[in-house]
Order: sequence, then C-alpha cells, then structure tokens
Amino acid sequence: MAFFLVYIQEAHSSDGWQTASNEKEHIIFKDPESYDERAALAGTCSITLAIEFPALVDTIENTAERAYTGWPDRLYVIDRDGRIAFKSDAGPFGFKPESVADTLERLVPPPGVDGG
Repeated sequence: MAFFLVYIQEAHSSDGWQTASNEKEHIIFKDPESYDERAALAGTCSITLAIEFPALVDTIENTAERAYTGWPDRLYVIDRDGRIAFKSDAGPFGFKPESVADTLERLVPPPGVDGG
C-alpha cells in the first residue's frame, strides 16, 4: 500500500482566487507557468505542511487534474488493478476520511488473511 499527494493546479494563487486566510498567513504564490515552477511549489507545500509521504506533480497542462477532476482537492483510493475504489466529494469540506478507511479495510485484508 502506498500513499501519495498529487500536486495539481494551485487552488489559491495570488493571480487567481487568493483567499484572505492565505494572505493573513503569508501564503502567497503566483500560479506556476512551467512544470519546474509547479514542482518547486509542490516541494514548498510538502515541507511547509510537513507531509510525510511522496508528492507527485501534475503536468503544467493539468493532465491528472482533468482525468480525475481533482480540483480544488480530493481524496482517492486506487485499487491494485488501477481502478478507482473511492473518490471523495470536493475538499476540504467533502473529505470523509472514514470512507477512505472503510475502503482500505475492504481492499486490504488484515495480516494472516488471504496472504495479507
């Protein structure tokens, strides 16, 4: 089992939909114009938020976001066959971590059961 953050288009860029809370916390970033800029911003996000699992970075053309409708953010569980086993409503208000846990419990047998 692996967990990843997929960093997609910036939701609250200073040249887009900047929020007052981001301004108050000095989280002010322009929407990246290149993949390298997006990758650097993803690294800043991971470090600042102390995210302890790997971050993958979407293309500047937003390929993953368009394929998975990830904006502004979502939770997904992808099964071993690459199928979507769970997709949350748009976050953060649509996040229901218990649904992720339920899906993982269904997909991953406990140790000693079915080779788990």
